[in-house]
Amino acid sequence: MTTLAFDIETVPDVDFGRRYLGLESLSDEDVGQAMFALRRQRTGNDFLPLHQQRIVSIACAMRSRDGFRLWSLGGPEADEAELVARFFDGIERYSPELVSWNGAGFDLPVLHYRALRHGIAAPRYWELGDSDREFRYNNYLGRFHWRHVDLMDVLSGYQFRGAARLDEVAVLLGLPGKLGLSGDRVWDEWRKGHLGAIRDYCETDALNTWLVFLHFERFRGRRTTLELEQEEALVAEVLKADGRTHLGEFLRAWGRE
Repeated sequence: MTTLAFDIETVPDVDFGRRYLGLESLSDEDVGQAMFALRRQRTGNDFLPLHQQRIVSIACAMRSRDGFRLWSLGGPEADEAELVARFFDGIERYSPELVSWNGAGFDLPVLHYRALRHGIAAPRYWELGDSDREFRYNNYLGRFHWRHVDLMDVLSGYQFRGAARLDEVAVLLGLPGKLGLSGDRVWDEWRKGHLGAIRDYCETDALNTWLVFLHFERFRGRRTTLELEQEEALVAEVLKADGRTHLGEFLRAWGRE
């Protein structure tokens, strides 16, 4: 079965903020700051509601019969509608097992709102067994189903107090964790026009997610230690062949250059 670990990066949806707050004359930066300020006033923090976020990058780490692959959806010029459409088109075509870190609490709800915004259809993703009986007891939407594995949710025992950060669990397992950016810097990098850095950061998060998942697979008895080591070696081989700078940095931090 094809398995797809994924991650998204977002910025404020300033088009929404401009319309909702009546700020037509303000710049994107000022609208974004107004959205953050209103959120702080209402909640004490500036993490925007999920429906007010716009996707600027989606990264995928995919394992299939053909091997392992890591990439960002769309080219740098792709708009949000294309990114979201490509993500759900992949599900439509391959019905992969999805793997995420906090995907049930963040990535997938954001993708829902953005697909709704752009008029994107995703019947396979929403399949609950009416057209395909295999989805009745194992679909993408069931919290305790395995077609989507939210590692943060599962490893915490579905308890908020047990939730951990991806980078901390990655480091716990001897993996690189976050390199360069962090999620709270994406908006600043986006305003500077550094989309490439955001895409690179998103890819390393998807990569960490996949590698943590391999350890989880051993934990639940679906892979042996030898198989885990073989899969890690495959990932390292693919990253070396790729040759991009951020993947070389990942390899060095992992001790596999």
